Amino acid sequence: MKEAIEQIFKELEELKATTQKEAEEARVRFLGKKGEITALMEQFRTIAPELKREYGQKLNELKKTALSRIEELKSSAQADNAGSTPKEDLTMPGDAFPLGSRHPVSIVRQQIVDIFRKFGYDVAEGPEIEDDYHVFEALNFPPNHPAREMQDTFFVSTGHLNPLLLRTHTSSVQVRTMESQPLPIRVVCPGRVFRNEAISARAHCIFHQVEGLYIDEDVTFADLKQAILLFAREMFGPDTEIRMRPSYFPFTEPSAEVDVSCNICHGKGCNICKGTGWLEIMGCGMVDPNVLKASGIDPEKYSGFAFGMGVERIAMLKWQVNDLRHYFENDMRFLSEFATATEV
Repeated sequence: MKEAIEQIFKELEELKATTQKEAEEARVRFLGKKGEITALMEQFRTIAPELKREYGQKLNELKKTALSRIEELKSSAQADNAGSTPKEDLTMPGDAFPLGSRHPVSIVRQQIVDIFRKFGYDVAEGPEIEDDYHVFEALNFPPNHPAREMQDTFFVSTGHLNPLLLRTHTSSVQVRTMESQPLPIRVVCPGRVFRNEAISARAHCIFHQVEGLYIDEDVTFADLKQAILLFAREMFGPDTEIRMRPSYFPFTEPSAEVDVSCNICHGKGCNICKGTGWLEIMGCGMVDPNVLKASGIDPEKYSGFAFGMGVERIAMLKWQVNDLRHYFENDMRFLSEFATATEV
């Protein structure tokens, strides 16, 4: 046994392996179930008791040496294989990841703002949580107007003279602009608004508006009509026509609803325009003198016009979307259709 142990020590010193497979074969040869060191362990049982201590120590040392040597060979073979593996080509293009796009409402809102910027309008913004004065009172809403009831408006606080609420239109921004900016004023007011309405294909409790305001000396209804006509042709095409129907808003007098010629049938009549050849896009009118007075502007010297449109409404007409709820459902199939819709 002594000679066998010394012989295995010598073989372990000279042992070589260039691959993981060769290192594993060496482990099986010496330490497997039928390996040489395993056989010596079995033979150890037959040694005389007085020699067990001596040979037991040698066998343990032999086993440790074999384990250490084989692990060393495995590590060396692994390092060699890693070094021989071809390196990655860093000049190769990476994997393409799908990129997101702007929301269709954001796209149309920016298009509207960009059009009016070309006409010399600035952008004004205001708080979404407003007080009753800026949303209703300063805009000539009578105390008993339905919009001031809780079934139409989301109130944040009640029980005092000037309650807080979620603004129902961005006209409140126009009031704040008239209070703070010198004349003349020419602004558009984009923003999110809230109304207590049942959600359906044609209505939602949250939507977006862009309202405009122009106040200066000698502003007339003809100026308003020209501004809206230019906008409509920029947004829907150079052949677009408009018509203005008499209407009523508390903060404008006279007031009108604005229709554009249907950009699908070009006025001939289709299911989009319900056979009329026209599509409603906004409300407008000359600023009521009471509104000017409330903001400290002399209605004898200054006049102005205001208009307001729903961004979702414009987007529906522009892209023939038949359900307002699509804009809020985060359906990637729907949103991905607007990945390239960035041009007016």
